[in-house]
Amino acid sequence: MLEPLFQYIDDHQNQFVQRLKEWVAIKSDSGDHTKWGEVETMLNMAAERIKKMGGKVELADAGTHQLPSGETVLLPPVILAEFAKDPKKATLCIYGHVDVQPAKMEDGWATDPFNLTEIKGNLYGRGATDNKGPVLAWLHAVESYQATKKEIPVNIKLIIEGLEEVGSYGLFKLIKKRRDSFFADVDFIVISDNVWATTTPALTYGTRGSSYFFVEIEGPKLDLHSGVYGGSIQEPMADLIALLGSLLDHTGKIQVVGVSDDVTPLTEDERKLYDNISFDLEEMKNVVGVKHFLQDTKEEVLMARWRYPSLSIHGVEGAFSDPGSKTIIPRKVTGKFSIRQVPNMDPPDVERKVKEHLEQVFSTLNSPNRLKVTATVGAKPWVANLQDSQYVAGQKAVKDVFGVEPEFIREGSTIPIAQTFQEETGKSVMMLPISGHDDGEHSQNEKISRYNYIEGTKLFAAYFYELSLLH
Repeated sequence: MLEPLFQYIDDHQNQFVQRLKEWVAIKSDSGDHTKWGEVETMLNMAAERIKKMGGKVELADAGTHQLPSGETVLLPPVILAEFAKDPKKATLCIYGHVDVQPAKMEDGWATDPFNLTEIKGNLYGRGATDNKGPVLAWLHAVESYQATKKEIPVNIKLIIEGLEEVGSYGLFKLIKKRRDSFFADVDFIVISDNVWATTTPALTYGTRGSSYFFVEIEGPKLDLHSGVYGGSIQEPMADLIALLGSLLDHTGKIQVVGVSDDVTPLTEDERKLYDNISFDLEEMKNVVGVKHFLQDTKEEVLMARWRYPSLSIHGVEGAFSDPGSKTIIPRKVTGKFSIRQVPNMDPPDVERKVKEHLEQVFSTLNSPNRLKVTATVGAKPWVANLQDSQYVAGQKAVKDVFGVEPEFIREGSTIPIAQTFQEETGKSVMMLPISGHDDGEHSQNEKISRYNYIEGTKLFAAYFYELSLLH
């Protein structure tokens, strides 16, 4: 059954790479709203590809968005598409996005980021792995059935957006609005917007949520000369450093009282999932460039990255950071940090505890300055049931293509759409990545290997088949 599909994919891999080259050439950077025209160009290109394959396509209205300036702008549309509608078959909905992070040669790219370049089997270009390559791989998997005159064993729906990199404006409302129409007959939802943890294929069953915090300390009404006023006033920067320093201890443990109380306890079955992950601790130290991690074993490091909360301090706004020296006392500084959250943590509860902690610490400083704490994002964590038939089918498909058992992994970063799909539609959600652990999504020299791109296309084709057998 699968061999003719795999042969077609092998025979047409150069054509598939050429299509990816055409998609990467579209500078669909969603970070600047004045360039959303390029995002719409990319969405239209994807829509035309689906139409040429015989799919039914709607460019759904995603509404409007208010910019920080107060200006209201129209959002790019969202692609809602489908292939076939057989009530006897399971219906799989595939999510993807075609917008990208900013990229310029001067950022440190070795090749033009918008000209897909193959070097030693790797396809370099912005969006190659995040997420244009995987989206095309899904379409090519459908094409492999059509071209070999084989009936697609499941109904296929697609939801493709163009604003994922900036927070998916409008998408969550659209999902809720279409819950009883577009999603009514959906049985399964699959996402391929993440990466393997090692060189072994993986199935992802959880992601961390995130809340982002701003800690503002305001003191005198203007910046002051440190030679004139230093030692006579309570400096806002000193207050901020004390507050930020109170958040973590030297082991990385979050010091906010109660913030980790609701973390789901580790079960023996979950612990065993870490045993077979081929994660090389020494190799990762070299990749990252550190002498040691905060944990001693592979399992502890992976759990710290995936299944336990973490707090990271990101920066200070208002402080002098340019080259050279400038002896001023800033009148106002803002510290920025985030907390990655895990099941069963609740963002509003976390935010309340963080604010209480910072206010308590600030009260001990006896400072005349003013404290303001605000929080944004509040994305919930997501975790799936590994006994779900999607994961059984995914496991079989990995074995069909790669000849190995997949690693069951979590994702340390936040992918809010997974939890949104699960909550709003009540459908089964799975993450089925094809991107490599070293693909550098969001970084300079982002790439996807030709191997992962083509074998990943086979994986998706096999997944359709295996899912149909279990439904």
